[in-house]
Amino acid sequence: MIKNFVEELTWRGMIHTVMPGAEEHLLEGMKSAYVGFDPTADSLHIGNLVPIMLLAHYQRCGHKPVALVGGATGMIGDPSGKSNERNLLDERTLRHNQEAIKAQLGHFLDFESDAPNAAKLVNNYDWMKDFSFLEFIRDVGKHITVNYMMAKDSVKNRISSESSEGMSFTEFTYQLVQGYDFLHLYKENGCSIQMGGSDQWGNITTGTELIRRIASGKGYAITCPLITKSDGSKFGKSEGGNVWLDPNRTSPYKFYQYWLNSSDEDAETYIKIFTFLNKREINQLINAHKEAPHLRLLQKRLAEEITIMVHSKADLDNAIKASNILFGKSTSDDLKALDEHTFLDVFDGVPQTKIDQSEIDKGLDIIGALAEKGGFLKSNGEARRALKENSISVNKEKVKEGYSISTKDLINKKFVLLQRGKKNYFVLQVI
Repeated sequence: MIKNFVEELTWRGMIHTVMPGAEEHLLEGMKSAYVGFDPTADSLHIGNLVPIMLLAHYQRCGHKPVALVGGATGMIGDPSGKSNERNLLDERTLRHNQEAIKAQLGHFLDFESDAPNAAKLVNNYDWMKDFSFLEFIRDVGKHITVNYMMAKDSVKNRISSESSEGMSFTEFTYQLVQGYDFLHLYKENGCSIQMGGSDQWGNITTGTELIRRIASGKGYAITCPLITKSDGSKFGKSEGGNVWLDPNRTSPYKFYQYWLNSSDEDAETYIKIFTFLNKREINQLINAHKEAPHLRLLQKRLAEEITIMVHSKADLDNAIKASNILFGKSTSDDLKALDEHTFLDVFDGVPQTKIDQSEIDKGLDIIGALAEKGGFLKSNGEARRALKENSISVNKEKVKEGYSISTKDLINKKFVLLQRGKKNYFVLQVI
């Protein structure tokens, strides 16, 4: 059964521009649409989640999604909103990145079933690699004028920018290559729609123009708004750079925390875009949040839904446990259950010092660990006073004077967490 895709996206705030006739075209029956992804890394990041969700909703509305990995265009560099060119990828790296991206997309899209609208992954390098330059300018280039290409905002902005050194011919041809992708998929896969961010409108409409001029056909464009944060900072970035979908690049804990730390205004926007919750559920959540904003119900539900989608329920549970280590009640066992990557993420920014393994092997007196050897507290006297006040914990468990830190206290065989009071942490790293 075909559902109204444009209507679904409109209430979610995911529509920027729809080419006239596109909505009616989609209501005729199952149609194929594609979105392009840059394969310059072996992981997507949360900036890619909007186009991913476009495809996911598209499939849920009964249509066939096509994910295009831009192996050829990724070698060129898209001038839209960017000022620097990209490095070329070799084919082996490209294939590795493609498989990694497909695995991540598989969390959102059904590639495996025999349903007529099963998702498909394609790579434009496969049809561009044997296309000679002469063939390309003869068969494609002659159909689009330089005047038409120069009129695109992505080109005009780049050429007129004072900070730019201009645009190379390679990048100037990007819209033609992307336009040819649309033509190729239209002819070979019956793909009649291309979707993407609003900054892609110029490139997408070049494709619809090629379909009209070369194939005497009709292609459509649908774009979504570029997501920004309410405070003006860039969506998808944290202090450490991109927030990646690969757990080895961004741990599920940090991923979860990114969404949990959203402002109220952003959370209200994100819950519509980045979850599959329906309109009624979302409106109930928004109303409940407004009645008790301090409970952060919106942020918690958003973080839960998206962490499960990108990672897993088990990863979400671990991320919540890790969060509770800093902000709630937790035990030594909870600490020891953290993998090294997550432990370091949880205690990122906490003061650390290195202790030789031999000190731990023979037993490190708690006063030495706190003061002279560790440097958490200023003096042995201050360490003794803190111990008498019962304010010192080792791995979340209270200790008294006379306690000795040994190998049994090691987390991941290399860390010991010291704590004074509720909020003062210190990490001993054993080397």
